[in-house]
Amino acid sequence: MAAAIRPRIGLLALTLELYESLMPDLRVRREQWLRRDVLPSLEALGEIVFQRAVFRRADIDAAVAGFEATGADALLVVLLAYSPSQFALPALQRTRLPIAIWNTQELFGIGDDFDTGNMIDNHGVHGTQDLANVLLRSGVKFHYITSHPSDESTQTQLGNFFVSAAAAGRLRRAMIGRLGYPFPGMGDFAVDTTHMAATLGCRWVNLPLEEYIKLAAGADKQAVTDLAAQYTRQYDVAPDLTDEDLRATAAVELALREMVARDRLDALTYQFMAFGQDERTPTVPFVATSRLMAEGIGFAGEGDVVGAAGAALLGWLSPPASFTEIFTIDFEANGLFLSHMGEANVAMARTDRKVPLVARPEPITPTRNRQLSLITSFRPDPATLFALTQGPGGRWRFVAAAVEIADFGPLPSLCVPHSKLDVKGDVRDFLTAYANAGGPHHSAICFGDATERLEITAGLVGADYREI
Repeated sequence: MAAAIRPRIGLLALTLELYESLMPDLRVRREQWLRRDVLPSLEALGEIVFQRAVFRRADIDAAVAGFEATGADALLVVLLAYSPSQFALPALQRTRLPIAIWNTQELFGIGDDFDTGNMIDNHGVHGTQDLANVLLRSGVKFHYITSHPSDESTQTQLGNFFVSAAAAGRLRRAMIGRLGYPFPGMGDFAVDTTHMAATLGCRWVNLPLEEYIKLAAGADKQAVTDLAAQYTRQYDVAPDLTDEDLRATAAVELALREMVARDRLDALTYQFMAFGQDERTPTVPFVATSRLMAEGIGFAGEGDVVGAAGAALLGWLSPPASFTEIFTIDFEANGLFLSHMGEANVAMARTDRKVPLVARPEPITPTRNRQLSLITSFRPDPATLFALTQGPGGRWRFVAAAVEIADFGPLPSLCVPHSKLDVKGDVRDFLTAYANAGGPHHSAICFGDATERLEITAGLVGADYREI
């Protein structure tokens, strides 16, 4: 199963140079508190890069440059004392790292025993206000969090920002593979890839069908045998499947895996009709795709590079995640039926039974061998439905909804992955709101409520956020 992102965070702790002469022990005390009481809890959220508090502009510049050089995903700014905003502004203007200002302090309450020492040790709040004001006026985006280190919400708020920042950064570097071409006439995922690269940052590479066929034909025979045997152990293999069915499916999985590894793909998409346009094609890689999603590779059908990027992003924010599509409305149960031709993240399958492995009774496109599919029905659980799309003017948009995966399937009458969702409110209103928000027909789903992380990430990549 795909591992969760462990973010790397640069901690920029600020103080005031004047205090170095007026109160030379202040910075030492504040650093000791930070190392003793704060850093241990932050380490549970990611790798924290911190050396010392800084107060001169040159040292702030050097600290931020150092975080960038070590591959930090985000910058966490903490005011250990008041620090003038204009010393930090140039570095924060230049950096491409997402910025979070954490307005916090050591003292939890102010009582009758409060004294000057307490006040001096806990007066970073007005420094954060100075900094936030200046960043806002300068057009520098930032995320602002106010909490005490002991607050229950602190870990959630900071953790959500850290993961969102890491996911946004990975999206900027992402490579998407496309085998075939976009489904003719499907306009909701049509995209100018130059615009995509210039805004989201992700790029795409063409995966030749010729290479897919040759790699499958040349797959190591023992590797094919071993993978076919793995299918038999892991899944509920239909009795009519032959050794030839399993070996053909294993061969194309090995081919697709080699292409993913060679091009270092974060996500992929294919057009199923393209497979049928070369009579040498062994089969369609439904099983391979379902298993690659389980390892964190994003996917979308029909040559949809945007949907593939969205599925990958959701998987980085809240793994595991799967490509899916709303196929049918259940007015009676106030729900939605999800399915697709043969692709769903098998890591999200219900765990009370083996996942069925069957052959489609009729091929969806001409191939030499039968087309096998894992009949994944998602585990009943709270979930998040998400779609990456474009809104008016080409501006990116996140459409998200907290939903519930129903206890449903797999049905013996179906040879495709399928699940049902329960939605909040009336399904009629839900679907109308989704359409009015510009939600496309390809979407992604993950377990749990990922809406806060999605909203933060939307802000980081400059996208609109619409929650249904």
